[in-house]
Amino acid sequence: MEDEDIALNSVLGLELNRVFFAVCETANKQKIIEFARKVLESERPKLVDSVSPEGPAG
Repeated sequence: MEDEDIALNSVLGLELNRVFFAVCETANKQKIIEFARKVLESERPKLVDSVSPEGPAG
């Protein structure tokens, strides 16, 4: 399951990168950046919960 999550995140990151560079208007690029930050912040508590003191959960 973790490998599937990593693969999905990689695909989503590449697609977000593609969209970012396809957009011409700076204001729209800023909206993309803000959206990505919100997604990362919402995922951060999950990441903290999945990491043990010995390292990443596996």
